[in-house]
Amino acid sequence: MIAMNKSLLSAFAWTGLGLVLYVVPALAQGGKLIDVFNAWSAFTEKENGKAFCYIGSLPEKMEGKYTQRGDALILVTHRPAEKSFDVISIQAGYIYRKESGVKVTIGGQSFELYTKGGHAWAKAKIDRQLVAAMKGGKTMVVKGTSSRGTLTTDTYSLSGFTAAYGAMGKACGKK
Repeated sequence: MIAMNKSLLSAFAWTGLGLVLYVVPALAQGGKLIDVFNAWSAFTEKENGKAFCYIGSLPEKMEGKYTQRGDALILVTHRPAEKSFDVISIQAGYIYRKESGVKVTIGGQSFELYTKGGHAWAKAKIDRQLVAAMKGGKTMVVKGTSSRGTLTTDTYSLSGFTAAYGAMGKACGKK
C-alpha cells in the first residue's frame, strides 16, 4: 500500500499542471496525506487559506494498442469553501479525441463523461450518482479514445473507496 501511495504521489507530482481546475495547488505545494485505504489515497490541502480534499487511485490494469502513454488516474474532490463536493475527474495519460466521451462502468451501471484535452469530467448530477455507484462497486472500467483513435480500457479497484471517501469528508467537513 505504501508503494501504491508513492506511485500515486509521483503521478500527481508529474502531472500537476494537467489538473488545473482542482488540484494544482496541492500538487505544487504537496498535498498532505490523510491515509491510504487499499487502492485509494486521501489528501488534504489549502489554497488561498481554504481547505480542499481529494482522493485518488491509479488503474490496476491499462489496456489498449498504444505505443506510448502517460499516467492515468482518477480523483474525487471536495472544495467546501466553494460548496463543491464529489467532483470526479479522470486523467487519461493522453489527449482524448476531440468531442469524444468517456464511458465509465461499475457493475451494471454506465455513465458518460465529457472530455477536454487529457481529462474527463462528469456533470454535477452524474458526479453524485457515480460516487454512489463507486461506494457499492468492486471495480470501475473506464473506456476512452485517444486523439489518434486508440481505444483504451482502464480498470480501477474500488477497494478502499468508501473508507477514503469518508476520511476525505471528515477532513473537509462533509458527512
